[in-house]
Amino acid sequence: MTSGWRRGLRVVAAIALLALFAGGPLPAGAKQAAGSYAGLTPAQKAMVDDLERRTFDWFWQGTDPRTGLVPDSWPNHSFSSIAATGFGLTAYGIGVERGYITRTQAVQRTLVTLRFFADAPQNDSEDDASGYHGFFYHFLDMRTGRRAARYVEVSSVDTTLLLGGVLFAQSYYDRDTAPEREIRRLADLIYRRVDWPWMQPRKPLIGMGWTPGGKFIPSDWKGYNEGMLVYILALGSPTHPVAPAAWRAWLSTNHLEWGTFEGLTFLNFAPLFGHQYSESWVDFRGIRDAWSRQHGLDYFENSRLATDAQRRYAMANPGGWTGYGADVWGLTACDGPGDYVVGARHYHGYTARGAGLADTVDDGTIAPTAAGGSIAFAPRIVVPALAAMKQRYGKYIYDRYGFVDAFNPSFHDQQARLHNGRLVSGLGWVDTVHLGIDQGPILLMIENWRSGLVWRVMRRNAYIRTGLQRAGFRGGWLDTKAARPERGALGAGRFPAKALAR
Repeated sequence: MTSGWRRGLRVVAAIALLALFAGGPLPAGAKQAAGSYAGLTPAQKAMVDDLERRTFDWFWQGTDPRTGLVPDSWPNHSFSSIAATGFGLTAYGIGVERGYITRTQAVQRTLVTLRFFADAPQNDSEDDASGYHGFFYHFLDMRTGRRAARYVEVSSVDTTLLLGGVLFAQSYYDRDTAPEREIRRLADLIYRRVDWPWMQPRKPLIGMGWTPGGKFIPSDWKGYNEGMLVYILALGSPTHPVAPAAWRAWLSTNHLEWGTFEGLTFLNFAPLFGHQYSESWVDFRGIRDAWSRQHGLDYFENSRLATDAQRRYAMANPGGWTGYGADVWGLTACDGPGDYVVGARHYHGYTARGAGLADTVDDGTIAPTAAGGSIAFAPRIVVPALAAMKQRYGKYIYDRYGFVDAFNPSFHDQQARLHNGRLVSGLGWVDTVHLGIDQGPILLMIENWRSGLVWRVMRRNAYIRTGLQRAGFRGGWLDTKAARPERGALGAGRFPAKALAR
C-alpha cells in the first residue's frame, strides 16, 4: 500500500469513525490545571523543554518555505495537511516567545502562508483548485498547492483547524508595522470569505465536507467531538454566520455520550484528539454553555476527566495488551501496524483509537500525543507518562522531532509485510513518521500549560469571543473586556509578560 493510499484511508476513517529523563510523579503540591510547570523537578522541566523545542522544530524545518504549507507527515512530504498548517501558524508565535526564532522570522513565514491561502484558487473543478466557498481541501499538493488527490474532500473541520492558526496570527501580530498589518488584513480576508451556511446541506447542523464528484458528504458534525470549534467559528463569522440553532442542534445529541466510564462521569468521546483540538485554541476554563451549566462542569474539566479515564483504562488493561499501565497509556487517532489478524488479535493501520462509554477501538497501539496533547488538562498524570515512555522506549520512539506518531509493544509478527513503521526486536512495532495533526496538540498544549500563551492570545480575538457568546457561553474571562497587550514587547519580539499575566 503506498503512502498516498494510506493517507487516503485516513480520510475514510475520519469520516467513518467520526535518554532520557526518568520523571516519577509530580510533587504533591503540583496543580492539575495549566500553570503547574513551576512545580516540576529539574529533570522533568528539562524533558518538557526538550520535547517542546523538538516538536516546534518539526514545524519550522519541515514547512515548505515557498508556500508555508506544512506536510501531513515527516519524512513523507508527499502532501500538506491544512490542519497541520493551522498548528504551524500557531507554532511560530510560540517559537518567538520561547526564543527559538525571531519575531521577524515568524512574521515572514506567516506572511508566506497567509498570502498563499489568500491567493489560492477557489472553484468547483476536480483538480485546479485549493478549495471552494472559502473552505479548503483536506490535503494539498506540497508543490502546487492544489487538491492532492481525487479522494480528498473539502473539509469543514480541517479548514477550521487551519483557521485556528489564521486567527491566532491575526491577534498575535498586533504591532503597527506594514508586515504585521498585512498579516491582520490577510487573516481577516481568509476567515471572512468562508461561507459557513453553504456547508449546511441539512440545516441546522454543519456538514463534514464536499467533493466535486460526490458533492456533500452525507454526515454532519453532531455530538461532542472535535467539531466544537467548527461551530464556534461558524457562529462568529461577521459575513456568513450560521444561526445559534446550529449550536443547539449540536448540543442536542450530547446526552448520548454522557455517562460513567472507568468510575468517572463525564461527556465521553473515545479518542483523545476530540478533547484536544478545539481546546488547543479555546480556553474553556470557567466558561459554560447551556449544557455545561446544566451538568455543573466546563469542557476543560470534562477533558481532564476524559484524560484520567484513559489512564484508568490502561491500568485495567481489559485487552491484556503489552506495556499498558499507570505511566504508559494513550489512545487517539494515529498510525498502526496495518490491517492484520494475528491469532485472536486484530490490528489496524491508521484509525481513530480510543476508549469510552459507547465505543472502544484498541489494538495495543499507543500514541504519545494522546498524553502529550492532554498535558494542560492533567499534568500530574501526563508528565510521568511522557517521561516513562521516553525512558523505556526513547531510543526508538524519540528522535530529532520528539515522539514518533505511535508504537505497539504487542505486535511482533515477523511475517507481516509492513507498509509503514518497522519492527524492533524486544519492543514491537514502531512508527517511523511524525504526523502534523499529532505534533500540533503536543506543542500548543505544552505552551498553554506553561504560560497560557495561545489561550490568552485567542481570548482577544473578536471572532472567537462572538462565536462563544452566540453559542451561549457565559462566565469567567468571557465576561471581561478583551485585553490587548502593550506594544513594545520585552526582549526580541516577546509577548509582554504583563499581558500574559492577565
